[in-house]
Amino acid sequence: MRTADEIDRITYEIRGGGIAIHTCLGPGCFESAYSPCLAYELQKRKLAFRARVPLTLRYEDVVVEDAYQADFIVEDCVIVEIKAIERVAPVHVRQLQTYLRLSGCPVGLLMNFGAPVLVEGIRRLVNNFPDGTPAHSAPQADAASSVRTIRIP
Repeated sequence: MRTADEIDRITYEIRGGGIAIHTCLGPGCFESAYSPCLAYELQKRKLAFRARVPLTLRYEDVVVEDAYQADFIVEDCVIVEIKAIERVAPVHVRQLQTYLRLSGCPVGLLMNFGAPVLVEGIRRLVNNFPDGTPAHSAPQADAASSVRTIRIP
Protein backbone atom coordinates (compact mmCIF):
# COMPACT_ATOMS: atom_id res chain seq x y z
CA MET A 1 0.00 0.00 0.00
CA ARG A 2 1.19 3.48 -0.84
CA THR A 3 1.87 6.07 1.82
CA ALA A 4 -0.22 9.21 2.25
CA ASP A 5 2.67 11.31 0.91
CA GLU A 6 2.94 9.16 -2.24
CA ILE A 7 -0.80 9.41 -2.89
CA ASP A 8 -0.73 13.16 -2.30
CA ARG A 9 2.12 13.48 -4.83
CA ILE A 10 0.15 11.48 -7.40
CA THR A 11 -3.01 13.55 -6.93
CA TYR A 12 -0.90 16.73 -7.13
CA GLU A 13 0.45 15.61 -10.52
CA ILE A 14 -3.02 14.66 -11.80
CA ARG A 15 -4.43 18.04 -10.77
CA GLY A 16 -1.46 19.79 -12.39
CA GLY A 17 -2.16 17.99 -15.66
CA GLY A 18 -5.81 18.95 -15.48
CA ILE A 19 -4.97 22.58 -14.80
CA ALA A 20 -2.59 22.65 -17.78
CA ILE A 21 -5.36 21.32 -20.04
CA HIS A 22 -7.98 23.69 -18.65
CA THR A 23 -5.65 26.69 -19.01
CA CYS A 24 -5.17 25.90 -22.68
CA LEU A 25 -8.63 24.66 -23.71
CA GLY A 26 -10.91 26.37 -21.21
CA PRO A 27 -14.27 25.08 -20.01
CA GLY A 28 -16.08 24.77 -23.37
CA CYS A 29 -15.19 21.26 -24.59
CA PHE A 30 -16.90 17.92 -24.14
CA GLU A 31 -15.63 15.23 -21.75
CA SER A 32 -14.57 13.20 -24.81
CA ALA A 33 -12.06 15.95 -25.67
CA TYR A 34 -10.60 16.34 -22.18
CA SER A 35 -10.10 12.60 -21.61
CA PRO A 36 -7.36 11.99 -24.23
CA CYS A 37 -5.69 15.24 -23.19
CA LEU A 38 -5.57 14.04 -19.59
CA ALA A 39 -4.15 10.69 -20.75
CA TYR A 40 -1.42 12.64 -22.56
CA GLU A 41 -0.68 14.70 -19.42
CA LEU A 42 -0.49 11.57 -17.27
CA GLN A 43 1.98 10.04 -19.72
CA LYS A 44 4.09 13.22 -19.70
CA ARG A 45 4.19 13.07 -15.92
CA LYS A 46 5.25 9.40 -16.06
CA LEU A 47 2.19 8.18 -14.16
CA ALA A 48 0.96 4.66 -14.85
CA PHE A 49 -2.75 4.60 -15.61
CA ARG A 50 -5.59 2.65 -17.13
CA ALA A 51 -8.42 4.37 -19.00
CA ARG A 52 -12.09 3.37 -19.16
CA VAL A 53 -11.63 0.73 -16.48
CA PRO A 54 -14.59 -1.65 -16.04
CA LEU A 55 -15.78 -2.06 -12.46
CA THR A 56 -17.69 -5.11 -11.23
CA LEU A 57 -20.67 -4.85 -8.90
CA ARG A 58 -21.39 -7.68 -6.46
CA TYR A 59 -24.65 -8.12 -4.61
CA GLU A 60 -25.08 -11.34 -2.64
CA ASP A 61 -24.81 -14.06 -5.32
CA VAL A 62 -25.18 -11.63 -8.22
CA VAL A 63 -22.10 -10.45 -10.07
CA VAL A 64 -22.58 -7.67 -12.63
CA GLU A 65 -19.46 -7.50 -14.78
CA ASP A 66 -18.72 -4.08 -16.25
CA ALA A 67 -21.50 -2.48 -14.20
CA TYR A 68 -19.57 0.80 -14.25
CA GLN A 69 -16.59 2.31 -16.02
CA ALA A 70 -14.05 4.54 -14.29
CA ASP A 71 -12.52 7.17 -16.57
CA PHE A 72 -9.02 6.57 -15.17
CA ILE A 73 -7.28 4.62 -12.44
CA VAL A 74 -3.86 6.17 -11.87
CA GLU A 75 -0.98 4.29 -10.22
CA ASP A 76 -3.55 1.71 -8.99
CA CYS A 77 -4.58 4.06 -6.19
CA VAL A 78 -6.44 7.10 -7.58
CA ILE A 79 -9.70 7.05 -9.51
CA VAL A 80 -10.25 10.05 -11.75
CA GLU A 81 -13.76 10.81 -12.92
CA ILE A 82 -14.02 13.54 -15.56
CA LYS A 83 -17.00 15.81 -16.07
CA ALA A 84 -17.52 18.76 -18.38
CA ILE A 85 -20.69 20.24 -16.95
CA GLU A 86 -21.87 23.56 -15.56
CA ARG A 87 -22.16 22.34 -11.98
CA VAL A 88 -21.35 19.08 -10.16
CA ALA A 89 -24.45 17.54 -8.63
CA PRO A 90 -24.63 15.26 -5.57
CA VAL A 91 -25.21 12.29 -7.90
CA HIS A 92 -21.74 12.80 -9.39
CA VAL A 93 -20.14 12.68 -5.94
CA ARG A 94 -22.12 9.50 -5.15
CA GLN A 95 -20.93 8.00 -8.44
CA LEU A 96 -17.31 8.53 -7.40
CA GLN A 97 -18.05 7.15 -3.93
CA THR A 98 -19.39 3.98 -5.56
CA TYR A 99 -16.32 3.68 -7.77
CA LEU A 100 -14.06 4.03 -4.72
CA ARG A 101 -15.89 1.27 -2.87
CA LEU A 102 -15.91 -1.08 -5.87
CA SER A 103 -12.27 -0.52 -6.78
CA GLY A 104 -10.75 -0.32 -3.31
CA CYS A 105 -8.75 2.76 -4.34
CA PRO A 106 -8.01 5.08 -1.43
CA VAL A 107 -8.55 8.35 -3.33
CA GLY A 108 -10.83 9.65 -6.04
CA LEU A 109 -10.72 12.93 -7.95
CA LEU A 110 -13.85 14.33 -9.53
CA MET A 111 -12.56 16.84 -12.10
CA ASN A 112 -15.16 19.12 -13.64
CA PHE A 113 -13.59 20.77 -16.68
CA GLY A 114 -16.80 22.78 -17.11
CA ALA A 115 -15.90 24.95 -14.13
CA PRO A 116 -14.67 28.48 -14.93
CA VAL A 117 -11.51 27.74 -12.87
CA LEU A 118 -10.55 24.06 -12.68
CA VAL A 119 -9.34 24.18 -9.07
CA GLU A 120 -12.90 25.14 -8.11
CA GLY A 121 -14.17 22.13 -10.08
CA ILE A 122 -12.09 19.46 -8.35
CA ARG A 123 -13.40 17.32 -5.51
CA ARG A 124 -11.12 14.87 -3.72
CA LEU A 125 -12.75 11.95 -1.93
CA VAL A 126 -10.91 9.47 0.23
CA ASN A 127 -11.74 5.90 1.15
CA ASN A 128 -9.46 4.11 3.65
CA PHE A 129 -6.75 6.72 3.16
CA PRO A 130 -3.48 5.52 4.76
CA ASP A 131 -2.94 8.47 7.10
CA GLY A 132 -4.50 7.01 10.23
CA THR A 133 -7.36 9.52 10.24
CA PRO A 134 -10.78 7.88 10.62
CA ALA A 135 -12.81 7.74 7.42
CA HIS A 136 -15.69 9.63 9.04
CA SER A 137 -13.66 12.77 9.75
CA ALA A 138 -15.01 16.17 8.78
CA PRO A 139 -14.13 17.55 5.34
CA GLN A 140 -10.74 19.20 5.23
CA ALA A 141 -8.59 21.11 2.77
CA ASP A 142 -6.03 19.15 0.81
CA ALA A 143 -2.54 20.17 1.85
CA ALA A 144 -1.36 20.81 -1.73
CA SER A 145 -4.22 23.06 -2.87
CA SER A 146 -7.61 24.43 -2.04
CA VAL A 147 -9.27 21.19 -3.20
CA ARG A 148 -11.86 20.05 -0.71
CA THR A 149 -11.39 16.52 0.67
CA ILE A 150 -14.41 14.50 1.69
CA ARG A 151 -13.92 11.29 3.64
CA ILE A 152 -16.41 8.51 3.04
CA PRO A 153 -17.17 5.46 5.18
